[in-house]
Amino acid sequence: MHSFTRSAVAVAVTAVAVAALAGCSGAGDDGGGSSGYVDGGTFTISMVADPGALDPQASAVSTLFQLSAFAYDRLVSIDQDGKVQSQLASDWSIDGTTITLTLNDGITCSDGSDFTADTAVANILWIADPENQSPFLGSFLAPVASAEADGSTITIELAAPAPFALEGLANVPMVCAAGLDDRDQLTAATLGTGPYVLTDAVPNDHYTYELNEDYAWGPGGVTADQEGLPAQIVARIIPNETTAANLVLSGEINAASIVGPDAARLEAAGLFSQGLPALVGEQWYNQNAGHATSDPAVRMALTQALDLAELQKVVTSNAGEPATRLTVLPPSTCDYDAVSGNVPVFDVDAANAALDEAGWVPGADGIREKDGVKLELTFLYANTLGTGGTSAAELATQQWEEIGVKATPTQNDSTTLTGTIFGSGAWDVAWVPLNVSNPDQVVGFVSGASAPDGTNFAGIHNADYEAGVATAMGMVGAEGCDTWKEAETALFTAADVVPFANNVVKTYAKGAEFTMLDQIVPTSIRLIAG
Repeated sequence: MHSFTRSAVAVAVTAVAVAALAGCSGAGDDGGGSSGYVDGGTFTISMVADPGALDPQASAVSTLFQLSAFAYDRLVSIDQDGKVQSQLASDWSIDGTTITLTLNDGITCSDGSDFTADTAVANILWIADPENQSPFLGSFLAPVASAEADGSTITIELAAPAPFALEGLANVPMVCAAGLDDRDQLTAATLGTGPYVLTDAVPNDHYTYELNEDYAWGPGGVTADQEGLPAQIVARIIPNETTAANLVLSGEINAASIVGPDAARLEAAGLFSQGLPALVGEQWYNQNAGHATSDPAVRMALTQALDLAELQKVVTSNAGEPATRLTVLPPSTCDYDAVSGNVPVFDVDAANAALDEAGWVPGADGIREKDGVKLELTFLYANTLGTGGTSAAELATQQWEEIGVKATPTQNDSTTLTGTIFGSGAWDVAWVPLNVSNPDQVVGFVSGASAPDGTNFAGIHNADYEAGVATAMGMVGAEGCDTWKEAETALFTAADVVPFANNVVKTYAKGAEFTMLDQIVPTSIRLIAG
């Protein structure tokens, strides 16, 4: 999930820029041969965590979204204005629940085979099969009734109306036939149509990609012959932000996303940067049976005990703003504030009263207990939040202690964190920033089957939210934004999800330029002389 987000947060949505490519050339580029771009070089990027297995359709952690973009294309893309553009498909249309796409000619895979409409359909049907437990189902791919190919034409029949169906397809990487036939190959290799091919994989250290010299179908007409396009991309796993910042300044690596105080040094150095608005502070409670947080009174008290305004400042190192909604990753169709006035306010007395009434009484050591069970919580937070995340987690722990709750904070990388929340379920409170562009992409994470059977990792079941979703899903695009706002409000007032901080997450670079949407667009990378 995110990093459930791409770039520096924890779940991710992926889109490929097309129109944005016009703005990615560096200063001094006159469109001729004097751009100052360097051919044949290596672009090295820092990543805060290892993505785990590399199957691009089996996980939604942000680091995997970035790596997948190097090797796998999508059927369509989204530009910076949120408009659908071409990618593997040259034409597309949607009529009710029917999506029709026409595949470009001459697309080949990294193994030399042709990428066909039949292969595209096989991708859609694999994700659409609940047995495969792809996190893309319901988030980026709406439930599918059928899909078929006829020549170069792909026809997808959705099981129900979906307001952002094409936008969702722009987040779905396409795997070539050999990878679909034997997905075990995808755990340490790539089989796609993208501009790069994985040539070396050392988990928890680095991943090396080489340019596909036959690539000729990139967004905006980009080919492998594009001036300044790296011949090699190296993704290094560097969990420590200070180390990554130092390596960028020294020129040992080209790019790193920095969310903590080290960003000030990179700003002062005048480096190239690209920023993305993101939801970075987002609190979840495990509502599944066997957890104290399954009690609504406990969830409410834990929320009321927190000074969310102060936490927002700490987690963003005084650089962010209060949260507004669940979908701030650009390009976002809906723009509204569903958080202000709806998340329970900071009120320690009310928090204590809620726990008293629910039967949680202070023990001899000050920790509340009920029926012989102490109110002790496992508190996980993502290392993508940087040093600000650690400081904020310590502050939250202190504020919970004041109401008799003992929380043990543990920082996890995105792979470990998602493995816990979607797998073992050994957590009570988690700070997992889920970043997507459109509100329908959130639905599977806050409703439906609980993990591990579904993507609803927190086990949320909010009837008012689900009723709002049912209405909004019948609306097209922006016409449903007010209804989506009402639905999200139901989550916030019940403290089912507690968003508390937005920030602009910047990726800094030296010796290179690029365009970002939710991540670095591979075909926009240009190496710069000097």
